[in-house]
Amino acid sequence: MSAIDEALLERIEGLEELLEEEPDALTHFMLATELLKADRASEATEHYRAVLALDPQYTAAYRGLGRQLLLQGDAPGAIAVFQAGLAVAEQTGDLQTAKEMEVFLRKAQS
Repeated sequence: MSAIDEALLERIEGLEELLEEEPDALTHFMLATELLKADRASEATEHYRAVLALDPQYTAAYRGLGRQLLLQGDAPGAIAVFQAGLAVAEQTGDLQTAKEMEVFLRKAQS
């Protein structure tokens, strides 16, 4: 195992420990990001869903979840997530994330 792989696994373990102590949206999001780096997409998807359960205004989690669903071949699921995320982004004024989700939404619809 390379030093990079080892460091990645250590970060994942550390974030999992943090979640056991106090589950919050940011830690779930960070863990999802690290899990993707470790090619553990299905686990990452679960953590994106946990982010949104804890904080439905977390627009980056809609983007992440939608992208993962799209990569997993669930275009209808991705479309629904992107549409929900765009509505939230409009409410919160998160224009950059909205622009990114619009691009992914077009891909999912094609």
